[in-house]
Amino acid sequence: MKNINKILKQQIEIIKPDNDTFSNIKKTTDEFCNDLKKKLKGKKIKAEVFIGGSLAKNTLVKKDKYDVDIFVRFDEKYESDNISKLLGKVLGRKAKKIHGSRDYYQLVVEGIIIEVIPVMKIRKPEDAKNITDLSYFHVNYILKKIRKNKKLSDEIILAKTFVYAQDCYGAESYIHGFSGYALELLVCHYGSFLRFIREISKFNKLRSYKNIKQNNRSSSSKLRRVRYRESKTDYISDINKIIIDDSKFYKNKQEVLRELNESKIQSPIILIDPTFRERNALASLSEETFLKFKKVCSGFLKNPNNRFFEKRDLKKELKKKYKNLRIIEIKTNKQAGDIAGSKSKKFFRFFRGKLGREFEIKKAEFDYSEKKNTAYFYFVLEKKKDEIVKGPHVTKVHDLTRFRKVHPKSFIKNHIAYAKIKHNLTFREFFRMFKRKYRKVVREMDVEGVGVVK
Repeated sequence: MKNINKILKQQIEIIKPDNDTFSNIKKTTDEFCNDLKKKLKGKKIKAEVFIGGSLAKNTLVKKDKYDVDIFVRFDEKYESDNISKLLGKVLGRKAKKIHGSRDYYQLVVEGIIIEVIPVMKIRKPEDAKNITDLSYFHVNYILKKIRKNKKLSDEIILAKTFVYAQDCYGAESYIHGFSGYALELLVCHYGSFLRFIREISKFNKLRSYKNIKQNNRSSSSKLRRVRYRESKTDYISDINKIIIDDSKFYKNKQEVLRELNESKIQSPIILIDPTFRERNALASLSEETFLKFKKVCSGFLKNPNNRFFEKRDLKKELKKKYKNLRIIEIKTNKQAGDIAGSKSKKFFRFFRGKLGREFEIKKAEFDYSEKKNTAYFYFVLEKKKDEIVKGPHVTKVHDLTRFRKVHPKSFIKNHIAYAKIKHNLTFREFFRMFKRKYRKVVREMDVEGVGVVK
């Protein structure tokens, strides 16, 4: 414990910006907000301006370039679909439009990246037209928690740094990890970063709700066989999910599973948004990311070390560990961020599937850089043993003809066709064949550049 507490204290000193830096960021942001309010008033646009994100909650993490979220909350009289265009006219040509579920804008002021996000002013969370409309409620909820317990700010900073360093930060579909808001809720719920990762490390025997549901279609026993951890508002059942409901919107786990849409209860942790009962704030968390993070939490608790808070240099790490490492670099023609990252991840899965037919894949890693808008695939491969594949029965003439066309040296045994497959291609030969054979598919997947780095 002494060692862990020492490391956490060191990390706060390393990752938390000093007071002067924080004050300068706050000053620049306040000036920008005041100027924006004047512009809105000058154009007779009824809208509020408020600061969100880490700056509002005093949970900024030290970095080379800081970014700040500013929300423009438009009155209900405006159409939700038009507020992005309206905001663009107010900000002018210097603002860069970023496409999203609702377009927003980016500017650089005094070296600070300011993102201006249009949202609708709503009275109740259930009236939200877009997920960003909930931001006002989220900021106020976390601020209220931090005012009651000021230590939570540092605990949230530790959690965000740790999760980011382990490539589990972000709700984007190419990460399927923990969003910033979800991490804030989890730290508030458990009271500290350390207790949060301890609880995650203890959790085991994960099974998906989908499989349980399929196995119990004729029975409602899955909703009856529930055990509660009474000391807190998180429940654990025989389907092995953590459910957290701090606002106590639901009586128990059965009610959560019964009332929430099935698509919202697939994640390993169901974190009921304390500002909106119908939302799982961790719906995007995948089983793969959860298990990866669980392993990291256990590793840190067993062997506490500052390196767990440092972003991995995946390329350097893998090149040092594996002499036969293969690296592929790809670029898409899509906007940097979630869109390009998701397209790249989809192509990674496609490429890995084809690669696995020719080689034994010992390790496969995906890494996307939003800054470069480039993805890297890392593979450790071994030669695949020659194999015999089973074909169709001789009575299936059409299928047999197709099989023999693909495998001219196929043979018949006990009225079934077989073919011997030899795996003699080098990686370079495979890659050239892949590019030639799947040229059209690559283009359809919006990949505009793919090449071998190593």
